[in-house]
Amino acid sequence: MRIFFLFLVTISTTLSVTGQNADRLAYIEKFKDIAILEMRTHRIPASIKLAQGILESGDGKSYLATTANNHFGIKCHTDWTGKRVFHDDDEKGECFRKYKDPAESYRDHSLFLVERGRYRALFDLEITDYKGWAKGLKAAGYATNPKYADLLIRIIEDNQLYLFDMETGITELAGGSFRHPSGVRFTVVEPGESVESVAARNRVSVRRVLKYNDLTYESVVQAGDILYLQPKKNRGRQKYHRVVSDQSMHDVAQEHAIKLHKLYYRNRMSVGMQPNNGDVLHLRWRKKRSQMNN
Repeated sequence: MRIFFLFLVTISTTLSVTGQNADRLAYIEKFKDIAILEMRTHRIPASIKLAQGILESGDGKSYLATTANNHFGIKCHTDWTGKRVFHDDDEKGECFRKYKDPAESYRDHSLFLVERGRYRALFDLEITDYKGWAKGLKAAGYATNPKYADLLIRIIEDNQLYLFDMETGITELAGGSFRHPSGVRFTVVEPGESVESVAARNRVSVRRVLKYNDLTYESVVQAGDILYLQPKKNRGRQKYHRVVSDQSMHDVAQEHAIKLHKLYYRNRMSVGMQPNNGDVLHLRWRKKRSQMNN
C-alpha cells in the first residue's frame, strides 16, 4: 500500500525564486490547482502535467494555447470529434484539437494518456517518480524531440514542481480503490465503464453508488470521474473553495467528498443553482447572510 502525504510547505512561496521567468511563474500559479486535481483523479504527477504544459505551450503564449486553448500540442487523431485548428508542426497544416478553455485541455490530456495502451506502464510508477514519467513519455513516443525527457526534468527541478506531487493526501487501497483525505473510499472510472460496472467491480450496489455520488439512474459517467463507495461527509476538511473552470456544485462536492445537499445548505443556495468562476464556497460552516454577495 502506498501512502501519499500532504507536504506541509507553502509552495507558492517556494516557487517565488529570484530570477525566475515571470510568465512561467504566472503559468504555474494559474494552473497548479488544475494539475493537482488531475493528479488526484488520474494519477498523473502534477509536476509532469505542469512541465508538459509549460514546454508545449511556451508558458501559455504559443499559437495553439492562445487560439485553441491547446496546452499540450495534442493533434486531432482519428477519434477526435470536437473543434479543430490547423497549424504547421512536423508537417505543414496539421490538425490540432481546439478546446473551450485550458481546463478542458488539461482534462483531455489526462484522458489521452489514460486511454492509450502505450502509456499504461507509466501508471505503475510512484506518483513522485517524475523522472520515470518523463523518460517513459519520450520512450512511448509522446514527442519527437530526443531531449524531451531532459527538458521536462529540467523544468520540474528548476521550478521545484516536484513539490506538487506530494499534495494528494490520498491513500491507495487494495483492489483499485483509494481513500480521500477526508477518509471516504472512492474509485476512478476507467475507460468504457458505467455506474453499473463500477458498482460490480467494487461489490457495491448500484443504488448505493448513485446515492453516495448524488447521481440518478440517468446519469452518465466519464473515464476519470471519481465515484465514492461510501457516504460522503457533511462538511469539508478545508474551509473554502474558490470556483474555477466553470465548476458545478456537483464538481466541488465530488472534489471535497461533501454531500451535495450539504454544500447547497452551507452556501444558502437553492438546489440546482450553480456558482460562477471566482465564487468562494463555504465547505465547513454555513455562510452568513451578510456574506451572500462575497
